[in-house]
Amino acid sequence: MRLHTTTVLSLTALALTGCSTGSADSIGPTPSTAVSAHSDGDNAPVSASQSSSALAERLLDERDLGEGYVRQPQRPERHHDVSVIGCPALEELGVEAVVGGSLDFSHKAKASFTYVGDGGSQVSEELYSDTETRLSKGVARIFEAMTSCPTYQVLGGSTSVTVTAQKALAARFGDEQWSQLLTFSSGGRSSIVKQTAVRTGAVVVVVSGSPGLVDAHLAKAVDKVRRIR
Repeated sequence: MRLHTTTVLSLTALALTGCSTGSADSIGPTPSTAVSAHSDGDNAPVSASQSSSALAERLLDERDLGEGYVRQPQRPERHHDVSVIGCPALEELGVEAVVGGSLDFSHKAKASFTYVGDGGSQVSEELYSDTETRLSKGVARIFEAMTSCPTYQVLGGSTSVTVTAQKALAARFGDEQWSQLLTFSSGGRSSIVKQTAVRTGAVVVVVSGSPGLVDAHLAKAVDKVRRIR
C-alpha cells in the first residue's frame, strides 16, 4: 500500500508559519512515552466507511471551536525538490510519501484554523475513512516512521528544517490512539507541533497544531465524528 502523509512537509509549514523561540513550557505539555492503545468509548464507533462529503460535514467549524478562530483557505500542495535526510524509516516510505498532502485512504476531508487570541497559533483537522484494518495499519505505520528517528532533516529547495520527534501519550478516545510532539527548527527559529490521531471505527480523526489547541479540541472533534448517522 502506497502511503502519503501530511506529517512532514505540511506540519513543517504549519510549525514555521508561527515559528518562535519560545520554550517548550510556554507551548505545551512535556512529552512522555507514547502509546497506541485500545479503549472502550462511551459512544459507538462509526461502523461503516463514510464518503468525503459526509466527512466534510463533521469537520469542526468556527462554532465548535469558539470565538477567535478564523478558517484558512486550502492551498494547493507544492512538493518540489523535497527530501528527508537522517531517517531511514521515512526514506523507505519514498519521496511521494514524505511530501504527500494527505494520508492515502479512500475518503478524506480537511480544515485549518488560526486562533487569533494566541498570537496566531494554528490548528488543523483531517478526517479519513476506509476499512478499519487499512486505517489501523496505515496510521500506525506513519506514526512509527515519524517517531523512529529522534532527529532528522527535511530539505525543500534552499530551506533546511531540523525535526525532533517524540512520542506522546494520547487521550483514550475511540478504538486506537497515536500521538507525537514534533519540534521544528530553521534559521534560528523553532516551534512545537502536536499531532494526535484517533481511530473510531471506520474513521480516523487527526488534529495537529499548537499542543494546547490540540488538547483543547480533540475530544470535540471525535465526538462530532461519532454523531455521523
